[in-house]
Amino acid sequence: MKSIESKELIKAMDELEKERGINKEYLIESLETALVTAYKRNYDSAENVKVVIDVENGDIKVFSLKEVVDEVQDDMLEISLKDAKKKNKDAIDGDIIECEIVPRNFGRIAAQTAKQVIVQKIREAERNMVYTEYNDRKGEIVSGIVQKAEGGTVVLDLGKLEGIMLVKDQIPTEKYKVNDKVRAYVVNVEKGAKGIPQVLVSRSHPDFVRKLFEFEIPEIYEGLIEIKSISRDAGSRSKVAVYSTNENIDPVGSCVGQKGIRIQNIINELKGEKIDVIEWDEDPAVYISAALLPAQVMAVDIKEDEKFAQVIVPDDQLSLAIGKSGQNARLAAKLTNWKIDIKSESQFREILEKQSNEEIETEQNEEIEE
Repeated sequence: MKSIESKELIKAMDELEKERGINKEYLIESLETALVTAYKRNYDSAENVKVVIDVENGDIKVFSLKEVVDEVQDDMLEISLKDAKKKNKDAIDGDIIECEIVPRNFGRIAAQTAKQVIVQKIREAERNMVYTEYNDRKGEIVSGIVQKAEGGTVVLDLGKLEGIMLVKDQIPTEKYKVNDKVRAYVVNVEKGAKGIPQVLVSRSHPDFVRKLFEFEIPEIYEGLIEIKSISRDAGSRSKVAVYSTNENIDPVGSCVGQKGIRIQNIINELKGEKIDVIEWDEDPAVYISAALLPAQVMAVDIKEDEKFAQVIVPDDQLSLAIGKSGQNARLAAKLTNWKIDIKSESQFREILEKQSNEEIETEQNEEIEE
C-alpha cells in the first residue's frame, strides 16, 4: 500500500533516528501497533489483524490472521484447511494463516496515524532528553523564576521544566512571590502525568547548604576541605562540621573567610540563617565540645558503647548550650550522631553530692546490720 508517502515516511524516520536518537525499529513497531488499532476503530472490525511496514521502502501491508479449522464457523477469525493450503501447502489444523487484505481508504488513515505517532514519539523523546538532563543534575543547585506561590506549593520556571517546591522543602521564614528569582537544590526528578518530568527542588534540605559551601569555598570544591556533617533548622540555624588532612589549612577559617566574607555570602542566600562552622575531630569529646558552640564546655564524659555523652558546662553557659527550645543541643546531637545530656556545673555537683550521701547512707546501714 503506497498511498501514504512511503519513501518520505522512511526518510523521516531515518532523520529522527539520526537527529533525535529515536530508534527507527521502535518507531516502526509503534506505528504498526497504532495502525492495528486505527484499522479496528475505523472499520469496526473484530478480526485479528497484523500490520507490517517494509523497512526498506515503507510499504504498508495489512493481514487478517485466521486459524485453520476443519469447519469454519466465523470467517473473520477462521479459515478452512482447504483454503489455507492454497496459501500454504504445509498448513495444518491450528495454524495461523496471514491473509493479506486491502482496506478501502486505509492509506489516508495510515498517513494520519503515522503523523500522530511520529509527533507523539518526538514529544516522548524530548521529554526523555529533558528528564535525563535534569536527572543528571540531581544534587545540584538550579535557578528559577517563581511562577506560582499560592496554595503552599511553589512552582519555579526552570526553562525547559517546572521545579516543584513543596511546603516541607521551603524555608519557613521566607515568602515567595511571582517573578522572584530563586535558587534551590534538586532533590529528585520524577516522571509525572503523561510522562512529563517534574523536578522536585528544596531550599530547606541540608545538602542545599553543602552545595552553597562548595560554591563559595574553593578549598571544599577542590577537596582540600571536607564537609563531614551538616545539621539544620532551615531558616534559623545550621551547624557544619569541616575537616582537612592538610595541617597548613585552617578549615574553619577558610570557610568563614577574611572578615567573614565567604560565610556571609551563604548567610545572605539563606536570608540571614545563622551558621556555626566547627572543626570535626576524631575524638568524640573534642567534637561534641565544638558542636555545642557558641557555648563553652568544661568536660565531656563519653560512653562509647551507647554513643552517649554527658556534658558539663559553666552555670552561665547552660541556656546557651541548650539553646532556644533546645535547638543548639538538638543540632549538636544530630551533627555528631551522639546522644547528648547537658548539665550545668551546679547541677552536676548536686548529683555528685546526692550520690555521695547515698553511698555514705548505704555504708552506715550495712555497719548497723553487722
